[in-house]
Order: sequence, then structure tokens, then C-alpha cells
Amino acid sequence: MNEPETAERAFRLSLPNRADALSTSFAASYAGIMAFMAVASEGSFAKAGERLGIGRSAVSRNVQKLETQLSTRLFLRTTRTTQLTREGQRFFENCHQGVTHIVEAMNDMLELREGPPRGLIRISSTVGFGRKIVAPLLERFMKAYPDIAIDLLLDDKPTDFASEQIDVAFRNGRIEDSSIIARRLIPMQMALCASPAYAAARGLPRTLEQLSEHDCINFRFASGRIFEWEFKVEGNVRKVLPTARLTFNDADLVLDAVLQGWGIAQMAGYQICGHLANKELVVALDRHSPDDRGHYICYLSRQHLPTRIRVFIDFMTEQIRALDLDCLTQFNDHTLGQELAA
Repeated sequence: MNEPETAERAFRLSLPNRADALSTSFAASYAGIMAFMAVASEGSFAKAGERLGIGRSAVSRNVQKLETQLSTRLFLRTTRTTQLTREGQRFFENCHQGVTHIVEAMNDMLELREGPPRGLIRISSTVGFGRKIVAPLLERFMKAYPDIAIDLLLDDKPTDFASEQIDVAFRNGRIEDSSIIARRLIPMQMALCASPAYAAARGLPRTLEQLSEHDCINFRFASGRIFEWEFKVEGNVRKVLPTARLTFNDADLVLDAVLQGWGIAQMAGYQICGHLANKELVVALDRHSPDDRGHYICYLSRQHLPTRIRVFIDFMTEQIRALDLDCLTQFNDHTLGQELAA
């Protein structure tokens, strides 16, 4: 083995010892500095021990270890007084700034948890729900909490809380991720809809098998996957991927196409409530509408939530539940048949 290889091997072998020495040195320094700062501030080893919640002898040992590590005498100790040496005074002044920053950092964290709501909230939402429901509520929220800033990301893909630094996410459907907290806001109603003009010209499907006889309009997720229509048949979920004449990757375009009479599509209740009330849409196969989906507000943990996130979750939960989005119960095949017959 040549000389460079021998030196490199020796260096590698020394790494664990160096790491252990660094760890031990840091631990000793931290305890010693805390003890030193307490003694310098209180002027007494006994009072410093009371402040730190440890015995006088422990304070003395920690200071002695620090003095040994620094090879410097920090205090002049007599039976009556404890005073800083010149070197100790210099060390105190240098340490004081760092300790002040640490205390300020801790107080800042406590204020975020317990103080007035402030700071940035990064929010993720599915595109349609974010545009139609979440975004219109933000102005009212920001007026109520002027020290909070909002960063809203609209995306239909699953939320990666860690890599995207998301604080709160709005998700639709069924939440199967046990690693997050998912608070159900409202049921997610799904309805097969058409315009009255389409229904008058083509009729509406009365069974799932009749879907193939109609012009269907599909929605494509950002991932490229086509949204499968879901129906409840004899208590079980049945998924259908219809053959479509039109496919869009934007839920609003799907809605516009249905309103213009180009075909039928299954859409979420929050999209269609107003149009149903205005009789711009009619519903088919409502007896088969799924009833186990929901709109959720999601976050990583109930513990240690900053005030800004707690108030946002509470505000959105209250406001969204207050919206009149339960609009499908009054529309059914029987009523539709009567209206079309008239």
C-alpha cells in the first residue's frame, strides 16, 4: 500500500472518532454555555441552578468543563462574590447575541402557535373545487385576517404535502391516506346531467345500459386518466367509462358543452346547483347517484398547528358547510319525466 492510500485509510478510520468527539464537544459546550450564561446573569451559582432547575454543583461542573475546554478562566470566585473575568466578560458579550437569537426564535414559534394569526398559508385544491368554492371565499377570509398571506395551487394530482410545502389541501372523492387528517366538509354529490334541449331531442338514459346510445362528454385528469362515471347499483359502486364524442381536461369546458346541448356528462353538485335551480340542466339516473364521496379539507397533524392554519381550517369548514350545495335531492327521474311530458 502506497503512502497516499495509507493516509486516506487512516482518515476514514478516524471519522467515527472525530464525529463522536464533535458530538461530545457540542453537548459539553451547550450545557456549559447555558450554565455560564445563567451564572453571569444571576451573579451566583446557586441562583443559576434555581433558574436552570439543576443543583449548584451541576452548574459548577458544567462551567468548569467549559473553562477546561476553552483553556480560559471565566469567573473570579470567592466565598462572597462571583464575578466575570475580562475574558469571561468578552465571552458573555459574544454569547449573549446568539442566546438572544435563540430566545427570539423560540418566542416567534410560540407566537405562531398561540399569538395572532399571521404568516403564509400554502393551499392546494382540485382545479374545479378551487375555482368555484375555495377562491371566492378567500377575499372574505383575508379581510378577516389581514396579516395572513395565501398561496393557492390548483392541481388535480394527489397532494405531496412535504415536497410542495402544502399546509392545507382540499380533496374530493374518497380519502384513503391514513397519514393525513381529512375533515369531511360536505358530501360530494355526483349527477348525470343534460340540457333540457338535449333531453327533449334525444331523451335521457333510464338504465346504465342505455348510456351507449347517448353522446357522452368525458373529463381527463392532468395525469391523462379519464374520469370514470360512478353509479350505485344494489348497494355497490359500479364504474363506467363511456365512449365519448368529446373529452376535455377542464371541468368548466365539460359543463359548458353540456349546457350547450352537445351531450351528457356526470358532474359534481357544486358545479351544477345554480344551473339546476335555473332549470338550465336536468338530471338522469339520480337513483343510482353515488353517496359515499365527499369534499375534504386535509392537513398533516392536529398537533402544533400554527394559529393561521387553525383559523383557516375553521373558517373554510364553517363557510363551505353554509353554502347551499345540497341541491340534488329535489331533482329526480319522476319529476324530470313529468316536466318533459308537460
